[in-house]
Amino acid sequence: MGKNAMIFLLGFLVAFGGGYLFYHSKAPTENPGSNQTAAVESNGAAKSEAPAKSEAPATQTTASKEGAIFTQRGCISCHSVSALNVQGGAVGPDLSKAYENVPGKHGVPLEQFLKKPTSAVMSGVLGSKPLTDEERKGVIAALKAASEKK
Repeated sequence: MGKNAMIFLLGFLVAFGGGYLFYHSKAPTENPGSNQTAAVESNGAAKSEAPAKSEAPATQTTASKEGAIFTQRGCISCHSVSALNVQGGAVGPDLSKAYENVPGKHGVPLEQFLKKPTSAVMSGVLGSKPLTDEERKGVIAALKAASEKK
């Protein structure tokens, strides 16, 4: 049993470390709103290439305006919010039901989770670049809107 436990532990550490490295290699390094972060097209889908400086911003639908915070903060590197038509990575869960699910899954209210995440991955992500009060309000409002649409 000791040998099996060590194999499991080693496999877990390799998988966890690989996920951590994957996220940090894809995380945006620019400030929110810069021309290097991914943009949301008018249909709300993530656009992988940065817009040219002379390019006018795309007209946004209600869904894309609600979901813009996820693009600005780089959440779409790992997450999608299908209820808001925000397409992103598949490494993390779809956040459409996060407003309802976070308290039960993580044992703390959503606002507290966004201030100090109880999951190892998200504590690493938000620990290095915490949300401002305004960003946190925007994320909560968007997640609430997403939960009402699904």
